[in-house]
Amino acid sequence: MSTLTLEPNIAKPDDFYAQLLAVHEGKTKEESDAINARLLLILANHIGDAAVLEQAFELAGQA
Repeated sequence: MSTLTLEPNIAKPDDFYAQLLAVHEGKTKEESDAINARLLLILANHIGDAAVLEQAFELAGQA
């Protein structure tokens, strides 16, 4: 069974954050929500491992 990676794992986190902000720039709340939903589905598809995704859902639901 695979496990969710919880340690920092993004090579350039500041660049990642800047890109994330840039994709939302000038968008309405509804447009940003749609971007986030599409991004989640794209990344979930990339992960593909049901056990890892289940762990992510459980962790996200705790917040």
